[in-house]
Amino acid sequence: MDARQTAITFIGHATLLIETPGGKRLLIDPFLAGNPAVPQAFKTPASLGKLDAILVTHLHNDHCMDAIAVAQANPDAPLIAMVEATDWFESKGVGKTVGMNRGGTFHLDNIAITMTVAFHSSSFTNEDGSAIYGGEAAGYILTLENGTVLYAAGDTAVFGDMAILRELYAPDLAMLPIGDHYTMGPKQAAYAAKLLGVKHILPIHYATFPVLTGTPEALRDHLGADSDVIVHALKPGETLTL
Repeated sequence: MDARQTAITFIGHATLLIETPGGKRLLIDPFLAGNPAVPQAFKTPASLGKLDAILVTHLHNDHCMDAIAVAQANPDAPLIAMVEATDWFESKGVGKTVGMNRGGTFHLDNIAITMTVAFHSSSFTNEDGSAIYGGEAAGYILTLENGTVLYAAGDTAVFGDMAILRELYAPDLAMLPIGDHYTMGPKQAAYAAKLLGVKHILPIHYATFPVLTGTPEALRDHLGADSDVIVHALKPGETLTL
């Protein structure tokens, strides 16, 4: 795995900060101030430092609650999301967006950001209880400057076409939800690793709320004692350097 210059910080829940070999800083699914898993040091947009892109997988509050504030603090960083979602972000004053759809690729200098399928729903709940349609949920394949490939699955169940992602992109590391109830749990995530052919998993979307009962230990159990897949269970605020 040639990713020695790639650093992934697990901010908490499904919020991830990726620092690429070329020095780009990508934030996935900003959920900060109201996120009980996020350390105090990361509670504000300013605490994240300068960003080069903001990626949103879907419009559920626990994935985009702070996306507008983060985008406003980083006006030169494109906010990348499903096109219906970016339409809504633009209506809220976000000035620079990249609306995409499944299968499309956006190039951020020498980084290829490809939007993939995720089996999940997508809507934002306003304070008055009304729902904003966000298109459909998505994941991302990130092909970095040195050829390292990361898969940010977003919120999803396991699906057979993960095998196609393996054939097309051969991801090195997958950031997979394991909490169960709203996404796949450890058993499905272990099968997803098999379909994807990855040797490294960074678990996300677990333990933040009581209903998210999946654990990294259960994921390791489902992978099996003879598995060569490494599960990188980070605490919020910790960084994995590859």
